[in-house]
Amino acid sequence: QLLSKPIFFRQNSERRSFKLPDIRKLSRDGTGSPSKISPPSTPSSPDDTFFSLGDPQNGKRRRKIPKLVLKINAIYEARRGKKRVKRLSQSTESNSGKVTDENSESDSDTEEKLKAHSQRLVHVKSRLKQTPRYQTLERDLIEYQERQLFEYFVVVSLHKKQAGAAYVPEVTQQFPLKLERSFKFMREAEDQLKAIPQFCFPDAKDWAPIHQFASETFSFVLTGEDGSRRFGYCRRLLPSGKGKRLPEVYCIVSRLGCFNLFSKILDEVEKRRGISPALVQPLMRSVMEAPFPALGRTITVKNFLPGSGTEVIELRRPLDSRLEHVDFESLFTSLSVRHLSRVFASLLLERRVIFIADKLSTLSKCCHATVALLYPFTWQHTYIPVLPPSMIDIVCSPTPFLIGLLSSSLPRLKELPVEEVLVVDLVNNRFLRQMEDEDSILPRKLQAALEHILEQRNELASDKEEGPINGKQGKARPLNEVVSEAFVRFFVEIVGHYSLFLTPTEREERTLQREAFRKSVSSKSLRRFLEVFMETQMFGGFIQERELRKQGVRGLFEVRAQEYLETLPSGEQSGVNRFLKGLGKEPAKPLASQ
Repeated sequence: QLLSKPIFFRQNSERRSFKLPDIRKLSRDGTGSPSKISPPSTPSSPDDTFFSLGDPQNGKRRRKIPKLVLKINAIYEARRGKKRVKRLSQSTESNSGKVTDENSESDSDTEEKLKAHSQRLVHVKSRLKQTPRYQTLERDLIEYQERQLFEYFVVVSLHKKQAGAAYVPEVTQQFPLKLERSFKFMREAEDQLKAIPQFCFPDAKDWAPIHQFASETFSFVLTGEDGSRRFGYCRRLLPSGKGKRLPEVYCIVSRLGCFNLFSKILDEVEKRRGISPALVQPLMRSVMEAPFPALGRTITVKNFLPGSGTEVIELRRPLDSRLEHVDFESLFTSLSVRHLSRVFASLLLERRVIFIADKLSTLSKCCHATVALLYPFTWQHTYIPVLPPSMIDIVCSPTPFLIGLLSSSLPRLKELPVEEVLVVDLVNNRFLRQMEDEDSILPRKLQAALEHILEQRNELASDKEEGPINGKQGKARPLNEVVSEAFVRFFVEIVGHYSLFLTPTEREERTLQREAFRKSVSSKSLRRFLEVFMETQMFGGFIQERELRKQGVRGLFEVRAQEYLETLPSGEQSGVNRFLKGLGKEPAKPLASQ
């Protein structure tokens, strides 16, 4: 029950075109400035970078587009065809909002293609009825205000319950000892404390006492009954001593997705554990009592260390932690570009996906990297990067999931009644089970552009311009930038025009004109894809966040979407507005914000 609930954790003849109002003529008296686009906030990474585009009205402080981004954009444009903005002319059935498609794909819709599309649409809609909820931004922000840097800290060790039996992981230390919160929190925490040892040692049966072991850091994810996620940040190390010993795991459980910050805390834990185990708990008490850091802010923690006196530890929460624990290199080492694009397509339709690998680190890295590809969308369902063997029955769940399994669990998996699942063998770069349509889900020209960029990722990374990008210095991995920008552009091509169809209601809220948004695209393949994708919880959560947002913060996706819209020629105002009137809606107020 703990892990199988739907969750919130937290992205043409494809000559796509849609009628655009003249964004250069917008005023704050009317629909708002384009510089106030609502921001994304992914549950997996609420810490989106703060960007500034400047004021497009007067051309001041215009942000320079990185050379890497321009190259990626050019590849998409070459594959998709030259952008053309045409009038959204209405047919005689204007009341139905039907659009004459003057720029559709030349290939006809085969019966097989239409049948596959209908099956996907029915499948996604039925799944939405099973799990119709997703958390909103407001709820996420409330949770942030109530929490501390972490909720609890445990030490997990291996023990034998009887001679000759396999080792079993158990919690041997816990801080704080008493969880002084609501009954619901305590009950949920108790359930999690029972599960945590298995996540710290999913390979418990394979261990034996050893002389040496290089400490390793990894993480896992716990899903609450309400869909909320907690991260487990772990350091597995060998206690100091002589002779053969068993490793133990120090685990910090927090709602905050910030790998590097907690890795630094675990460095301090390991340093103190090397001196005396008694020094660990005072450190964690100091960390828990520290104020919760705002985005981009640094907090200081003072703690006494024998021989050094009082040490001051600085902990910084970055503006954008979206990619700080993501290793795309591991993903490309394990999967070909073609296989990766099929996995990506399956996740966009919220299907069930299982990764198989023989190493804990491979599973963890590949799962985290795959989820990161979905930005600015977020995987709303069950997400377990490393599933303990004792919980393998979860794969029989009818709801969507992304799960990682060690290769040793494969024989058991084959015995279970698992249906409609994509099983990915990361060791041998192959699919063990699939639904056979994975290569036809994405709009074909956008898929070709994406795969082309990914095949050229190393060349693009090596040719990246020097100096800071987006105000970020130094440590960002070039490969991460290339891959992230490639997928962001993919989503910009698909939904980058959403802000033009967010219109204010009588209650001063904004709502997406869904049919107008979808039909404004001239590509048949893209409209077909959107018809299915718009029924997913990923899309629902994405739009709901933007309908509710009132502040003017922006993230990378909104910046790229704005840059994209500014490259399209301005046309007559009548296009989108006449189209919306044909649907009986109010005229669009593009880029509206409050």
